[in-house]
Amino acid sequence: MKIAMIVVRTLMGAFLLFASIAYFFELVKPTTAPPDAAIVYNKGIAVAHLLTIVKSIELICGLMLITGRFAALATIVIFPITVNIVIFHAYADPANIGGGILLLVLNLFMAYYYRKNYAPIFQMK
Repeated sequence: MKIAMIVVRTLMGAFLLFASIAYFFELVKPTTAPPDAAIVYNKGIAVAHLLTIVKSIELICGLMLITGRFAALATIVIFPITVNIVIFHAYADPANIGGGILLLVLNLFMAYYYRKNYAPIFQMK
């Protein structure tokens, strides 16, 4: 189980690092026009520069996962972003939902692996 966790953690970290670095340095150019719903969504979050904040969080969490430092924290911090990615693709761009599903599965595996670290959060005092 430990080897699987290292592989999943590294894969998830690399996935997040690539997505954030590609955003900041504009490495990936879209080959086709995105759907209208995706354009409207992107214009909405561009007003408040939210995508820059999200990609910064992805970069930090990707580094945490690659290095193995604070991986349990990175798993929790990146989870809402992962869910948002899946929901966005489910409604606005269903043709490209594969990466979001993969990220969600990796994130859920990491949460399951670190479940003992999260137990004190759910204890009533």
